[in-house]
Amino acid sequence: MTAGGTDMFGSTSTGDTSGFGGLVRRDPGAASTPRPYGGWFDEAVDAMTEGFAGFSEAVTRVVVDRGELTLHVRPDRVADVCQHLRDDPNQRYELLVSVSGVDFPSSAERLHVVYHLRSMTYRRALRLETAVSAEAPHVASVTGVYPTADFHERETWDMFGVVFDGHPGLTRILMPDDWPGHPQRKDYPLGGVPVEYKGAQIPPPDERRSYA
Repeated sequence: MTAGGTDMFGSTSTGDTSGFGGLVRRDPGAASTPRPYGGWFDEAVDAMTEGFAGFSEAVTRVVVDRGELTLHVRPDRVADVCQHLRDDPNQRYELLVSVSGVDFPSSAERLHVVYHLRSMTYRRALRLETAVSAEAPHVASVTGVYPTADFHERETWDMFGVVFDGHPGLTRILMPDDWPGHPQRKDYPLGGVPVEYKGAQIPPPDERRSYA
């Protein structure tokens, strides 16, 4: 705790040692970064604009932040964009490093899916991001382009409830098959979950002992 009674996550005098009491991330918004982007980013976006016929329809915005390039893509066009980025000789993103979920509960399209791609040919890293609502959480699966997406998409479904259309076997991978809900959504209950050990319970964060 700081002198004002606030911990590093923003929680005040709750005994919450988890940080969930005040750890909030807001959707950064829908603004594109103005050009020039700098570095190799302009060259890469120009090559994609010229080489991918559906670029303006599939890519909703281009963001450069903290030295990283992110393309925001429509959820039904993610696989098409990945196919181009993998096969185009000017791009060559041969490796999908990860697929992960993010929840911005204050946004209408609260569930975001983030893809980290790497070009081994050009030694470049690129991020793709798409967003869907909790009521219609459908995103095109990229397993047909990057087979390594299989387990990553299953985990994102398991933890966030994003449905990857076209996935060959979209089942839970961390939680039991009959587990209710998706534990990494921000509105999922913290603690208080019965566990299979002599009737023990995990207390909610604000009831745990604070060692501060």
